[in-house]
Amino acid sequence: MKIIAIYSSKGGVGKTATAVNLAYSSSRSGRRTLLCDMDPQGAAGYYYRIRPKESFNRKQFLKGDLAPFIRGTDFENLDLLPTHFSFRNLDIALDGRGGATSEFKKIFACVKDEYDVLILDCPPNMTLLSENIIMAADLVVTPIIPTTLSILSFAQLIKLADKLEVNRKKLAAFFSMVDRRKNMHSDTIAKFGKKKIFLASEIPSLADVEKMGLYRQPVAVTAPTSAAAIAYEQLWLEVWRKGSQL
Repeated sequence: MKIIAIYSSKGGVGKTATAVNLAYSSSRSGRRTLLCDMDPQGAAGYYYRIRPKESFNRKQFLKGDLAPFIRGTDFENLDLLPTHFSFRNLDIALDGRGGATSEFKKIFACVKDEYDVLILDCPPNMTLLSENIIMAADLVVTPIIPTTLSILSFAQLIKLADKLEVNRKKLAAFFSMVDRRKNMHSDTIAKFGKKKIFLASEIPSLADVEKMGLYRQPVAVTAPTSAAAIAYEQLWLEVWRKGSQL
């Protein structure tokens, strides 16, 4: 099972839209896919119209007893583990268990034989939770808006990975919410886009992506021929190819 974390310490960069659409693309390719919503805001579950069972909380998650709480979606090969509001205190709970950065590896081991791909929709923070996510993932994918602050947040992720002695090959970035009409976007992409750590795919800033909140479905379902749907499919192919090489 390949674990792909969609992570950034910066909010509002398109993490959940990326996770939701990549999970759908993965499932369409025939791979058994589990989307795990780690963000207590629950946006991934909202997009797929799924709520957690009342008995599910961070204690159940940390026990590694995930199977009873995984829900099927409307799409073949795609399941979802919804988040819970108590996930906002996962850092405290992890610290109470000794502060190890290897807890998530143990937790997700319980589903490794059931799925080909596990995609994590991660909250925007840089904490012990983040360290566990980075250590557990085979590939950490970061959406970056082509602006200075997004680039800076990615630089912080690289520093954290180095601190954890994680191979930088596990890190990948791509430009998200791109508007080529903006000089800053074009200039930032020209400056950083050719670096090896950046994927070639870009996700444009389009209304079809924003409308996911209205339709509560992946873009490829509501607008399968749109530029956004094509971009997410290309991004998935590139992410999978890179992840398969690790």
